[in-house]
Amino acid sequence: MSRHFGRRCLLGAALLAAVGFAPAAFAADELKVGVGRTVITPKEPIWMSGYASRNRTSDGVLHDLWARALAVEDSQGGRAVIVTTDIIGLPHELAEEVAAKLKAKHGLERSQILLNSSHTHSGPVVWPNLKSMYFLGQEDNDRLERYGKKLAEDLVRTVDAAMADRAPAQVSVGHGEVKFAANRREPSPQGVRLGVNPQGPVDYDVPVLKVASPDGKLRAVLFAYACHNTTLGGDVYKINGDYAGFAEVELEKALPGTTAMFAILCGADQNPQPRGKIEMAQQHGKTLADEVRRVLSGEMRPVRGPVRSAFEVTELQFAPHDRATFEKDAESTDKYRQARAKLMLAAYDAGKPVRSMPYPVQAVRFGNDLSLVALAGEVTVEYALRLKREFPKENLVVMGFCNEVPCYIPSLAVLKGGGYEPVASMIYYGKPGPFAENVEETVIAACRKALKATGAEP
Repeated sequence: MSRHFGRRCLLGAALLAAVGFAPAAFAADELKVGVGRTVITPKEPIWMSGYASRNRTSDGVLHDLWARALAVEDSQGGRAVIVTTDIIGLPHELAEEVAAKLKAKHGLERSQILLNSSHTHSGPVVWPNLKSMYFLGQEDNDRLERYGKKLAEDLVRTVDAAMADRAPAQVSVGHGEVKFAANRREPSPQGVRLGVNPQGPVDYDVPVLKVASPDGKLRAVLFAYACHNTTLGGDVYKINGDYAGFAEVELEKALPGTTAMFAILCGADQNPQPRGKIEMAQQHGKTLADEVRRVLSGEMRPVRGPVRSAFEVTELQFAPHDRATFEKDAESTDKYRQARAKLMLAAYDAGKPVRSMPYPVQAVRFGNDLSLVALAGEVTVEYALRLKREFPKENLVVMGFCNEVPCYIPSLAVLKGGGYEPVASMIYYGKPGPFAENVEETVIAACRKALKATGAEP
């Protein structure tokens, strides 16, 4: 090409840009998206997770559980994969195994892989999470190990399908609102208990991400809500995804050919209301699905590239403890305290008492249009509310239950209030006790660092 011809091309591009036709600019913003999905329903009766009260394996299926994935790529090769799963949560070991396989197969960095679990309490145990909650025989343990191994394979297979499916896409985002979530930290004369607290903080936001083909045909919808998937209790022995699973079913029935993906936000201290019956889970699912469809039918904000991501691992400190505490618990008649004590005493015997826990924080940002924060564990709602206040310029979605679920992650207010989330739950998770009072500031500092690494501004 001659120098003069090159100058004429540049001049032409400048003129096109001046009147609003800038193909280069569009190319820089363009996204390709692929969609993948795999059924992850257990194929045999299996021990269900979420409630210590259950005393037998599952006895049927209300609807299938799924792993679903979006693989997003910008014009410069920036990528992100978002995977949603209809399960209680991923253990660290399984999440990192999946990430390592995806790096080997697709060159995906850890920051580019976002794994979210819906936290249904009507799905299988994902071993070895909640190791202090279950006391199972060899046959049941073998089933759980088989399921965990297959789950890891299924997650990789789901991403494989999404990567192979990448094609130019119109991506947009909107927000709705539903109000069946209720703060469950109810004050009482005996302290905070699990109930309903109308004065407690909540987050009714329903973020909706729409993926369509260039001709406008809907391909996938990712939607989210900050509420535990606990409409159904421990008396239910049929596999299902609770309200989130019913919402996915409802959307895919109403929108044929669309993949509907639910991601849970910071809903660790939120329960659906009312709760207790299958019909209630179905109704909450329909309420959520109807709101998603309303958002889809309205004006939505385009989401463009570039795609940037960051992954930080910080360290959360536990409150001080000593060996005597666990020696006493080892003699307790409470089998859960005994199990936790056994783990902690083994750590003391090895000269490595558990004083802290590594904690991953992730951020994925799409141009200036959408920023995702992915927090590990059962994260209480105040984290999302605080981060939205701190980053008001960002269209910010703060997810909990991401990548791995090691335990509850309480805000300082929740920690000081005591009760199930910051204290009692740590027994079932096999942790030494509550976190130190710097837990919230430590997590928020890691979030700020990850967000700023993607270009987000307070």
